[in-house]
Amino acid sequence: MPGIRETRTLPYSCAQMFDLVADVARYPEFLPWVIATRVRSDSDTEMVADMLVGFKALREKFTSRVIKDRPNRLEVIYIDGPMKDLDNIWRFIPRADGGCDLDFCVDFAFKNKMFEMLAGQYFDRAFRKMVAAFETRADALYGSSSSSAQSVA
Repeated sequence: MPGIRETRTLPYSCAQMFDLVADVARYPEFLPWVIATRVRSDSDTEMVADMLVGFKALREKFTSRVIKDRPNRLEVIYIDGPMKDLDNIWRFIPRADGGCDLDFCVDFAFKNKMFEMLAGQYFDRAFRKMVAAFETRADALYGSSSSSAQSVA
């Protein structure tokens, strides 16, 4: 299964970044291509949510289960949607300066292998755009990180 990984050093705490990523209901406010979300169930340790994504006339719904280990990790497990599989893990590693290292990886598989080969190159670009959107959202909520955030992917 193809995978993509991104690591960022951010000035925000693990708890701040965990809370931002776990706030699925607000994704349509800042994530590109996310049209709507619906949280089916939510607790301190687990969430089940639907996400409607779209580009132009194309619309697809994804359902995922999110395992929460606040403030260290979120694991997103694909339940249903147009792909064969789409799992991701967010890890938040504390830094001595009060910030955190964000480690985000996605593993994906399309139902059609030919489509996977064609779309894979665009998936990487879309993935990086979404990670940047989370960073921009953190800047808006917690203060600008323009001088200290860096990608090490």
